[in-house]
Amino acid sequence: MAVAGTPAYGPLAGVRVVELAGIGPGPFAAMLLADLGADVVRVDRPGGTGLAVNPEYDITNRNKRSVVIDLKAEDGPARVLDLVERADILVEGYRPGVAERLGVGPETCHARNPRLVYGRMTGWGQQGPLASRAGHDIAYIALTGTLGMIGRPDEPPTVPANLVGDYAGGSLYLVVGVLAALHHARATGAGQVVDTAIVDGAAHLASMIHGMLAAGGWQDRRGANLLDGGCPYYGTYETADGKYMAVGALEKQFYAEFVELLGIEEYADARKDLARWGELREAVAARFKTRTRDEWTAVFEGSDACVAPVLSLREAPAHPHLAARGTFTDHGGITQPAPAPRFSLTRTSVRTGPALPGADTADVARDWDVPRLTRHDLVKDDSMKDGD
Repeated sequence: MAVAGTPAYGPLAGVRVVELAGIGPGPFAAMLLADLGADVVRVDRPGGTGLAVNPEYDITNRNKRSVVIDLKAEDGPARVLDLVERADILVEGYRPGVAERLGVGPETCHARNPRLVYGRMTGWGQQGPLASRAGHDIAYIALTGTLGMIGRPDEPPTVPANLVGDYAGGSLYLVVGVLAALHHARATGAGQVVDTAIVDGAAHLASMIHGMLAAGGWQDRRGANLLDGGCPYYGTYETADGKYMAVGALEKQFYAEFVELLGIEEYADARKDLARWGELREAVAARFKTRTRDEWTAVFEGSDACVAPVLSLREAPAHPHLAARGTFTDHGGITQPAPAPRFSLTRTSVRTGPALPGADTADVARDWDVPRLTRHDLVKDDSMKDGD
């Protein structure tokens, strides 16, 4: 139970964020800040961002509010700067130099608000030979060695959607960075620029593996290591119905329970015998093929064998553990992941659905005391061609 008098909508209540609309990691980072209770005002462009989904279903814009400002209009930058003056954090995902050309770069913003944390989200970063080049998640993780680690050794690297680059290496590092800078700004009064590059974050995610590589405990190739599917008791196996089970029985005691429940006790001594790994893999694969996914799920239910069914996106919300925790929630007819992480006092929730472009202009103008937002003389319905 929340203590009386504490905010019921997250630990960042009272923090104001301006998000300059983009695609990919920037919106997800701003959603996370909004989920944690920040008042996130998304500055949408006339005409949208190009690759966005239907705004009614774009849950990366939940818990936010939206205003529409044309930054290429004569007074567009001034309207944004009015918001900046009252903000704690700004998030933008343009290519280097674009925000400056539009009149809302760090120097201009800090002239209006020296305490502002200016979060920059790019793939390549603000400096370097590729800084001005276009790119997407797959290219960023390719150069860092991350993509080359994922997949079977006899097949092309497996693309992990945009989770490792955009969201793990990008959004999460941006959120950590701006919150750290906000802590500094509140202690010193000095805002700063947070240069978040997906290449930096994706490389940083592999820190442990680089250490293992240096120590000789990791081979620099796919499917040959303990955690990349090379190990026969850490990977996925097809079941009789064409579905899959995930196995992670790394420790000795978990492995012992795994081979017992799977019914291959004769392979108990093959755990550390690399010469028998091929034989062990074939045995495990053959056993899993004898029953369906649900049947194997029942076999391993309640055990410490570290085995789980591989569920689809639509199946996951109904899993008893996730349902009991409320890992997913329904809001506005959309089943979606609930805010994470969780807090004992400042509880989080999905307060509002996706912010529709421009729908909150009057409320933001009132709440942030920015009357210029409600003027109706926006003139250029022109999508930005400077690049994100």
